[in-house]
Amino acid sequence: MSFRLWLVFAITEFLLSMTPGPAVLLVISQGMKFGARPGVRGALGILTGNALYFALSAMGLGTLLVASATLFQIIKWAGAGYLIFIGVRMLLVKGELAGVNHQSAVMPRAGRLFSQGLITQLSNPKAIIFFTALLPQFITPGSNVVWQFTLLGVTSILVEFPVLVAYGWMAERGGKLIPEGRLSALPDRLAGTFLIGTGISLATVRKP
Repeated sequence: MSFRLWLVFAITEFLLSMTPGPAVLLVISQGMKFGARPGVRGALGILTGNALYFALSAMGLGTLLVASATLFQIIKWAGAGYLIFIGVRMLLVKGELAGVNHQSAVMPRAGRLFSQGLITQLSNPKAIIFFTALLPQFITPGSNVVWQFTLLGVTSILVEFPVLVAYGWMAERGGKLIPEGRLSALPDRLAGTFLIGTGISLATVRKP
């Protein structure tokens, strides 16, 4: 793999990471409700999902995953349903539990934010398409495939992690600008609406 090809991948990964999607919206919702630092767990869950897809692609199982129409539909609907479920819960949360005051917000059990990020990324059909269709375009035939996938995987994590953390930090700062009182549940309402919309959009994704 040439340095130029690697750089193109890094730039592509950065631009895709910046694009609002299920992963970004989940991190934003966690940052608004619990703060940027707890939201890092969600980002780590998302990146763990990416690492698993890198491994599947390296073993050639990613193509099989996309080729199976039934399995693709199951993953797609599971992801859409999960995002909509989280979104509805945020819309129904009581105002006094929502919010901008992270110290008073009910902190979920250890690992829950991580699992939300992991499940969201693993059930995102757009992520499946990326790792099985776009990723092989950056692999140079004749070279060590495992080493190339490892390099791309590490690059992806190093590029996307600070982007997700930045989104969580900005969400926390934005949430603090919302006054206490009747508007204290607004961050949850906004994040819930976005997640429901994202879940619906995922449900419309068709297998390539």
